[in-house]
Amino acid sequence: MNATKKRKPVSPKKRVVCFDILEDRCIWMKAGVINYRICDNAFDCGTCTFNKAIRQAMKIDPLVDSQTVAPKWVAHLVERYDGANRPCRHALTGRIDAPKICPHNYECYHCAFDQMLDEADLAADRGTPVCKEVAGFKVADAYYYHMGHSWARFEHGGRVRIGLDDFAACVFGGLSSIDLPPLGAGVQQDRVGWAFGRDDHRAAVLSPVTGTVLAVNHPAREHPQIVNQDPYGSGWLFIVEPEVPKRNLKRLYFGKESLQWMDQENRKLLGLMGPPYEGLAATGGSVVRDIFGTIADLSWDALASRFLHTTRKG
Repeated sequence: MNATKKRKPVSPKKRVVCFDILEDRCIWMKAGVINYRICDNAFDCGTCTFNKAIRQAMKIDPLVDSQTVAPKWVAHLVERYDGANRPCRHALTGRIDAPKICPHNYECYHCAFDQMLDEADLAADRGTPVCKEVAGFKVADAYYYHMGHSWARFEHGGRVRIGLDDFAACVFGGLSSIDLPPLGAGVQQDRVGWAFGRDDHRAAVLSPVTGTVLAVNHPAREHPQIVNQDPYGSGWLFIVEPEVPKRNLKRLYFGKESLQWMDQENRKLLGLMGPPYEGLAATGGSVVRDIFGTIADLSWDALASRFLHTTRKG
């Protein structure tokens, strides 16, 4: 008897793990062109090497896809599905969980629903995600984390939502200002992307990814306390369009790796706080949401240098 061969999971360092996607099968698989493939690029077909390879194999001119000529996978979907029961491509890729019929023959470029989804994604507040805790600090599932304590959430189409993680929100406490990059500005991974302040103190934050800013969270900018209260949900800061999503992954923590890293950061913090606190490393429990404002003799600049990996700004 032949044993069933198990498919090995793709490493999150090689595959973009997309947040809140119910269906992760490649659109070429959905179209019936290939037997099996899981999307590893957050449905950002424009930067997908597999999409490029299959188009070359099918001898598809790279200039074919436009607003007047549909992508070639459209022909396969049209052939596979009957017109009266033709599912929306966003239902096929798991972007929406409701059954929806496509009324436009997969000509998405003039579909009001397609445009509405893009606009809704830019402004979406999907609530606080499921989180694990490390020494009392929350770590959101399916988020990537940068060494400078920012997070990156890859969403459908490859866009990346960015914010400050719970560790930084607790360490620096009640912020009084947040300076975000303007729309259209470029941010670069490991370079200063934005800054925040508390009274006379200022700190710069490194960007977790490289890309162009598409949207900013105005409520969080105008009311910085939102970031402290809900850093992974309504406290998100801005959204970028990355040049190539996968190129950002090597410098980010994900899954178990992010939990281990957070534990190491907590131990560093306790070391800065002094001997009375070093023994608390393994106790867990709730943490103070304003460590800088609560623990005496903590240096703002030392905290920024150690955990944000930036020097004083402003």
